[in-house]
Formats: sequence, C-alpha cells, structure tokens
Amino acid sequence: MARAKKKQQHYGKINSLRSEKSLSKSASDRSQLGKPGFSRVVYCNDPECPEAQQHGYCDNYVRTTKYSLVSFIPRSLFEQFRRVANLYFLLCAFMSFTSLSPYSSVSSVLPLVFVVAITMAKELVEDWWRRKQDIEVNNRKTKVHRGIGDFESMKWMELKVGDIVKVEKDEYFPADLILLSSSYTEAICYVETTNLDGETNLKLKQALEETEDFGGHRYPLSPQQLLLRDSKLRNTDFIYGVCIFTGHDTKVVQNSVTAPSKRSKIERRTDKVVFFSFFLLLCMSVTGSVYFGVLTSKDLLDDGTTMTRWYLRPDKTTIYFDPTRASVAAIMHFLRAIVLYGYMIPISLYVSLEIVKVLQSDFINKDLHMYYEEGDKPAQARTSNLNEELGQVNVILSDKTGTLTCNSMEFVKCSIAGIAYGRTVSSVERAIARRKPLRLVGKIMEEYSEDLETKPHVKGYNFVDDRITNGNWVNEHRSDAIQKFFQLLAICHTVIPDLDEESGSISYEAESPDEAAFVIAARELGFEFCERTHTSVSLRELDPRSGEKVKRTFNLLNTIEFSSSRKRMSVIVKNEEGKILLLCKGADSVMFERLAYNGREYERETREHVIGYAEAGLRTLILAYREVQENEYADFHKAFTDAKNSVSDARDQLAEEVAECLEKNLILLGATAVEDKLQDGVPECIEKLAQAGIKLWVLTGDKMETAINIGYACSLLREGMRKIVINSESNDSNQSKNSEKVSEKSVAHKALKESVLQDIKEGLELLNLSSGSSETLCLIIDGKSLNYVFDDDIKHTFLELALGCASVICCRSSPKQKALVTRLVKNRAGITTLAIGDGANDVSMLQEADIGIGISGFEGMQAVMASDIAIAQFRFLERLLLVHGHWCYRRISLMICYIFYKNILFGFTLYYYEAYTSFSGEPVYNDWYMTLYNICFTSLPAVAMGALDQDVSANLCLKFPQLYQGVQIILFNWKTLLGWLLNAILGATIIFYFCVFALENQAFRKDGQVVGFEILGVTIYTCVIWVVNLQMALSVNYFTYIQHLFIWGSILSWYIFLVSYGALNPTISTTAYHVFSEACATSASFWLVVLFASVCALLPYFIFTSLQMKLSPSYRQIIELIRADRQTDDVGYKSRDHSQAEL
Repeated sequence: MARAKKKQQHYGKINSLRSEKSLSKSASDRSQLGKPGFSRVVYCNDPECPEAQQHGYCDNYVRTTKYSLVSFIPRSLFEQFRRVANLYFLLCAFMSFTSLSPYSSVSSVLPLVFVVAITMAKELVEDWWRRKQDIEVNNRKTKVHRGIGDFESMKWMELKVGDIVKVEKDEYFPADLILLSSSYTEAICYVETTNLDGETNLKLKQALEETEDFGGHRYPLSPQQLLLRDSKLRNTDFIYGVCIFTGHDTKVVQNSVTAPSKRSKIERRTDKVVFFSFFLLLCMSVTGSVYFGVLTSKDLLDDGTTMTRWYLRPDKTTIYFDPTRASVAAIMHFLRAIVLYGYMIPISLYVSLEIVKVLQSDFINKDLHMYYEEGDKPAQARTSNLNEELGQVNVILSDKTGTLTCNSMEFVKCSIAGIAYGRTVSSVERAIARRKPLRLVGKIMEEYSEDLETKPHVKGYNFVDDRITNGNWVNEHRSDAIQKFFQLLAICHTVIPDLDEESGSISYEAESPDEAAFVIAARELGFEFCERTHTSVSLRELDPRSGEKVKRTFNLLNTIEFSSSRKRMSVIVKNEEGKILLLCKGADSVMFERLAYNGREYERETREHVIGYAEAGLRTLILAYREVQENEYADFHKAFTDAKNSVSDARDQLAEEVAECLEKNLILLGATAVEDKLQDGVPECIEKLAQAGIKLWVLTGDKMETAINIGYACSLLREGMRKIVINSESNDSNQSKNSEKVSEKSVAHKALKESVLQDIKEGLELLNLSSGSSETLCLIIDGKSLNYVFDDDIKHTFLELALGCASVICCRSSPKQKALVTRLVKNRAGITTLAIGDGANDVSMLQEADIGIGISGFEGMQAVMASDIAIAQFRFLERLLLVHGHWCYRRISLMICYIFYKNILFGFTLYYYEAYTSFSGEPVYNDWYMTLYNICFTSLPAVAMGALDQDVSANLCLKFPQLYQGVQIILFNWKTLLGWLLNAILGATIIFYFCVFALENQAFRKDGQVVGFEILGVTIYTCVIWVVNLQMALSVNYFTYIQHLFIWGSILSWYIFLVSYGALNPTISTTAYHVFSEACATSASFWLVVLFASVCALLPYFIFTSLQMKLSPSYRQIIELIRADRQTDDVGYKSRDHSQAEL
C-alpha cells in the first residue's frame, strides 16, 4: 500500500477516553438511548460502570445453531409433524395400541420412527457442525485494554461494549469497532471484507483526527471509521478500536438473514397428491364402513341370536361386530379402515425426495462441463430444493454487467472538449458489423486488426489514439481541457494505490472495475495517481511548460460518494495554487442538467459522442468541474458537517440535499467510454435457450442505445425482430416544463402514466396483428416508464404484452425495479422465473425469483451468497437448464408418480380383499409385510431412478433444445397422475382377482389343504413386488448396474426375508411361519400364478405406451425413431457411464 509513517501509540490517551452520542435532547427520548432506533451510548474503556450496565447490551457470544440441547427434541419433532403425512401416521401409531388396529403396535410404529429418525439425524448432524463452528469462533483470542497501557488476552465471547481492543495484522475484528488509531501516522488501516461480501480488494479505513486528542466535542462518524466483525486487518501492523456492537448486535449477524424459503412447484403439487391420497383413503374407508354396517345390521338370522358371520364375533362382549348396534360397528370399522389402508399414504416420499435431491445437487456440483478453470470455480448448488424447478423455467431475468459481460472494464474512448478520441473497435461494433455488407465488415475488421497490432497490453486499458498518447496531448488545441480531464480521472475516485517497494511499481485496489480502468487510463496517458492520505491526493504528471514529470498534491477537502439515487460522485480539492475545485463525474441523465450556462460549450458534440458510444455498447460517464469560492465552500462545509453530524434516519438524505446545492453550475470537460466485453458463449447460449421456449429479459442500468446494441451482440435481439419501444425520456422533458407552469407534479405524473399506458396498448395491438405470422417482437422499456407499470391498472396489460414478446430489455432500471419486475412476472399464474446476476444490486432480484442464480464474478460474493445455485459463467446456464434441469424435472416427476402408483396399487389389493371378505377389517398381509413394503422392497429403485435416470443423453439435450418440455408441465399434472392412478387400479384388480380365481378351491398343499388367507396373502404380495419393480424397469430409460442391483435386489430381498422370517418361532412369524418353504415354494401353481398375474398386470401400461408412441409420439421418441431409422447413434449416449462419472 502507499506507505504512511508508523507511529507509537500513547496508551494514556486511550485510558482516559469516554464517548457519548445522543439522538435527542428531550428527556423522554433520552430515556430511550441505547434501544433499537435510538443512539447507542458507549463508555469507552469502562464497560463495567453502572451507567454502561443499565443499557443491557448483549455479550459477544454468537450462536448460529437452530436448536439447543433442551429444545432439539421438541422443536425437531414439531417440524416433523407439521407434515400432514407424518401426523397421520402418528395418529395411526396411537391407534395401534388399541384393539381397533389390524396390525401390531411395533409394525405400525416402526415405519414412522424410521422416517422421523432419519430426518432428525440429518438435522442433528447439521446443527452439530454449526455448534462446532460457534465454539471455534467464540473462543478466539484478542487483546483487550486493562488498566493503563496494559493489554490482556481474552476470548471473543468475553468482550463487552466499550472495551478497547488491539487487533494485529491478519487478525479478524472480534466485534464491530470504531477505529481510534493505527500503526500509521495518518491513523489509516486496510481491511479485507472477503468473509462479508466476498470482495478481495482492500478497503481503506481512517480514524477521525480528533480521536488522537479527544476534547469532548461531538463529531460525525461514518462507515470510514467502522470496522466490522469478521473482516480482517491487512497490511497494517495493528489498530486500536472500541467495541460499539457485540454479539448478535453486530452487522454481520444482523445481516445474516436467512434467504427466503423457496419450494418448487412440483413440491407444492406433491402436497396436493398426498391430500388426494388422503381423500382416496377416506372414500375407501367410508364405502367399506357403510357396506360393513349394512351387512352387520342384516347379520342376525331369524331366531335373533345366531349370526351369519359368527366367526367375526366369537366373543359376544365386543361391540365391533354387534348386529344390534350396526352404526357403532360401522364407525369402529371406519377407524379400523383408516389404519388398514394407511399404507396408501407414501410415508417415505419426502425422505426419498430429500435423498434424491442431495444426489442430484452433487452431480451438478461435480459437472466438469460447468467448471471454470480460469477462476477455479465449479458450479455450486447451494440448495437442493429447486433442482426440478430448473426444468420448468419460463422466463429468465438477467442482469447485464458481469452476467452477460465480463465486468472487466477497459478504457477505449473518450470525448474531450467536443473532440472524440480513441480508435478501438468494440465487440458490439464487430457484432453489428457482421450483419452488414461484406465490404463494410472487411473495412471495420481491418481497422480492428490495425488496433490489435498497436494497442498496449495493459489490463483495463485498450485505448489507441496517437493524438494524445505518449505525451502528445500537449500539442492539442485544447490541451488545458485535456489536462483537467485526466486530472479529474486521476483524483475523483476512492481507489487505493499499492506500492511494491521492491519494483517501485504501483497497482490499484478499486471498489469497481470502472474506477480501476479510469485510474489506469489516466496513468497510461501521463497522469499517475501515486499517493493518498486522508487529507491529500498526489499525482505525477507531465508539466506542459517544462516537459518534465512533476508531482502535484491536491488537498482533499471532502468526498461526496456515489449512490444509485445520485448517479454521480464528487470530490472537493484545493490545488497548489490555492483554488478550491469541485470535480464531478456521473451519468449523462443527471450531469447535463447541472451544467452552467457558460459551461455548455461542447454539450452538443459531447451528446453526439455519448450516443455513438452507447450504440457501440460502451458505458459512458460525463466529467465536469467548477471552481468554488472560499466563502461558498465555508458555508457548504458547515452545512455538510451538520448533516453528517445528524444521527437521524434522514442523515444521508440531508447530506445529499446539501451536496445538491454545490453540484451545479458545472463546466463540461467531456465523457469517458469503457467497454465491458461479452462473456464467451453468451450469444450461442441465448439462442439455445430461445429454441427451448425460454424467454429472456435483460434488466440493466445502461442507456437504451447501449442496451439495444448489446442485445444485438448477444443474440437477444435478432434480425427480423420488430421492436416495441416505451421511452418516457422525451415525454418527461415536456411534462416537466408543464409541471413547472402549473406547479403540480401530479399533472406530469398522470400525463406520463397515460402515455406509458397508451404505448403498451399500441404494443398489444401490434402483438395481436403479428400473432398469425412468423414475425417476433421484442419489448424495450426505460426505467421511468417502469415506475408506472407496477400500478394495478397497468401491470396486467404490461404483462400480457411483455410475455407475448420473444425478449424484453428494461433500461435504466434500479435494483428495486429489478426486484419488482421479477415479482410481477413470478406472481403470474403458471410462470416460473429464474433470475441471474453477479452483484450486490442483484440480491433482491435473486431472492424474489423462483430460482436465483449467482455469477461468481468480480463484484464480490453477495449475489452468490444470496443465490440458490452459483455458476462462474453465463454460458453454463445452457447446460444447467437444458441438461440438469431436463433430467431433474423428469426424474422427480416420474419418481413421485411411481411412488404414488406403487402405494395405490398396494392399497387397492387390501381393499379388494376387504370387499372379498365382506369388509371384515382383517388384512390379507402379515404385519411385517406391510411395514417393510415402503422401507425395503420398493424404495431403493425409486431413489435410483430419481438420481440416475436419463431419457436422452446430455449431447442430445444440447443438440435439441426442444426436448426442454418442463415448461409445458407434461410429466407432472393431474392428467398424468390420473393415468398412473388408473394403471395402479388396473394392476391391483388384475393381480387380486387373477390370484383368487386361480387358487380358489384348489388343493394347494401336499396334504390336500386348500389355500388359506396366509398363502393367498403371500401370493398377492409376491405379485405386487414383481409388478411394481418391473414397472420401474419399464419406466427407466437408462440402466446402470445400480438400477439393476436395486430392482432385482429388491425382489430377491423379499424372498430372502420370507424364508428367514418364516423360519422364526410361530409366536414371532405368526402367519408367515414356513408358509413359503412348505407351501408356496413347493407348489407349481404359486410360480405360475405369480408369473402370469404379473405379466397381465403390466400389459395395460405396455399397450398404452406402444399406442402412444405409434399415434402421438413425444419429441424425444421422434428423435429416437429418426436416429434408429438412420442407424446412427449418439456418441455421448454410448458413453454415458463415463459422462455420469464426470457428473
């Protein structure tokens, strides 16, 4: 860093320091000091005094765990039983301890315990890791001032508000501190905030000069003096600071708000499927209990004492089958049926989905095709809840800078005193040239080739113009304007110079790539920014008169920082001649209106150049200055200091209002143009996404001309597209004059709103006229117009127009508008939105969208930390959606349908047996058959399909974007679910009645015994196991050894269990005792019935899929048929085992 002189700290001054800051002078408000919304009183170096204790500030212990030792069991159980399915099984478990239950209590409780235990174990492990991290952080050591000049080592968690701490180089700050002093004479320090925002560039902090010898006066504090917890001290030997916020009051903890919980549309539909299963179960229970009640009422013979079904009521004390109380018997049967058919509810569904989604996320993380080698950045699925949502995206809302572009700014052109400088051809100009006649393309590319040969290879600098390079600017007609222009670029910024003492070279730490490009450009053109202190800025520049390099120092009086509302930045300096200068740079939309009457000499030429730069896709800023008189500056400084001293919520607004009064009557110097090049593969990616039916909206703060030409360069706008432009700029200027005449802003607002609405209606008419043709439309709207489309009377009309266009560009949009547009689109029924961005200003948009994608670029990690999935380059979005999105959507959809199918099929075999036995309420299956059905015999194949199945290869997904059909919701809708329901009911019907009719009244055993319910139960159950697992085999498109292992292993495990369980003592195995080894295995009828019943049960599905492929094939089936006809094969499909290993 620019080395300031080190100084020796005088401990005596620290020992006596005591600070108080109040919000209000009234007694009532003073009683609120220290509470939220009021000022905080800090007693420096005396946190134990009675006055400090009464405020009750929290300690410095930070807890991030979700549970405590006491709350884990009740809270986690509460979370589990918020799910309706788990609550249902809990009620069934309670009922299993009564005589109403058809099953034993152990077999009823075990599945619930298994599912809940797995989820609770997952929560426990995650919370344990959080607790370990808390212990490590809270037990870190820091040095705290005790006595006079003595520092002792203490744990972070022992710190209190008011403690003075000493933090040394490369240590983290233990709390939020106010910087008092440092090892540098200027009381500066350098801070790295990677843990907070991911930014690796260093921030300069500086203590107030008054803290060196505090006199009890009131001084304004700013972020410049604030050192945040978890940021690191860099390139500074030590600092002293006072703790002002500790523990959960620190900014890092306060801002660690959990991202909004997002649930995919499939997950929400799954809840409805579960409720539908409940409804089906209730219908079955009601019909069975009514039928049972009617039969029971007719059960007595004519003598009034003998029952037809006497075997149901061997003990006349029971009321469950009492013919004289048939209604009570029906109610009891209903409760019994609720438990009996309970296995229709997929208790393992949510656990299976969680396992599958974690595996899918791991495949995304390990996909080498989405690994950015240059930055060593793989894809990162930060949540697994939204994998399938990636396959249903309708609209992508994208930032531009750093998302579509590289966010690596290069200074390429400038306009000074009405003269344009710079011959570099931008990437957008080259893209536009490719659409022009070959003669023009050749000319432009020839000029570009010449530039490539002559331009210097300096990062951030791509400027070519011999008129002002190499010191030639001194020969220009307006050399004085050129000197002021580059002096302004070298001074008006917050960049930190970093001096390499060995080589003597200077590098720059900038908060944004734009700032770095400006400072580098000024250096390359002879104005080197070389030193910064808290009161001065120094340059080394060429003196036009002597031709020598000279060092000029400017006293830095004030810095008025950039904000999104101000759209400009200013510094106030005093040069070596004693003149006070205001140097300002900002957007053209706010700068031109602040020019003085005599400062507009080059306005027309500059405006033309700015428009040309914007059309070339370049980012522009206007540079201007003015001289400030001493008395004017004195008045400003007093008002600005008072505003900064204000501790009200409006402090920033007050400071901006004061600055507004000074930032006027400026003299125009010129404009800058920097290029942000498109990322590799962006145009190709956007074209593929468009072919997949996904609409792309770009939300950018750029000028309309810039955004339009960037749109052409990245294939967002294409030849033949018709543009619908809604621009309030011209209308706004006219209406503003009108509002001045009538002194009513509401008139201008109403007129502008009507103008926007009229433009939208005209666009809709154009959309309707083009609906029958092949013409595609694009909508371009500016930020001022966007303010009106959120009104209730306009938003629906606007959405109708925007969603009918192939692409949308929103120019001059603010971060708030980005989030509001995202919310507007998301709330439209049936629309799935994906937002993608790379900066802090994109965070609200990412969190508002159904899916937030963060680009891990150059603007820190705020967007990544707020995202659901992080990728390094925009082009990876193509593979993320078209491959992983397609696969995940299909896998999850089929998995849920299959689980629904297998449970319905299983439940209906029970129902048919009940009907066959006059709804006796007795199960045909052994208790443990029921318990293990979902846990062991059918669950693993579903998990394997959800994690591994591929209907087509990755290569085909990318080659045929039309395969991306999740937006059509064709795999998971009520029509599809009803198809699976019908398949399940047909399968259950065929299995049950085939088995009954085939085995009824047969001498099944060697001794001539006929089939009992235990043999019938094993036969039906075996058929069910075969059918549901073979149904899985028919549904799977891509077999690996894992699928084979799970499908055939599940079937085999049933036989192993049946033999081993049947060999146990009859008191344990009950109806399963030797039933397989002695009866079923030795009977040819058993094997034949299982074979033919299973085949017949699968025939409806097989016939349907064959007819569907013949009569109405899907897009995927058409592709496969064409490939088969041509006797070709996709190389990627053959090598899927290898590609899966890469995933």
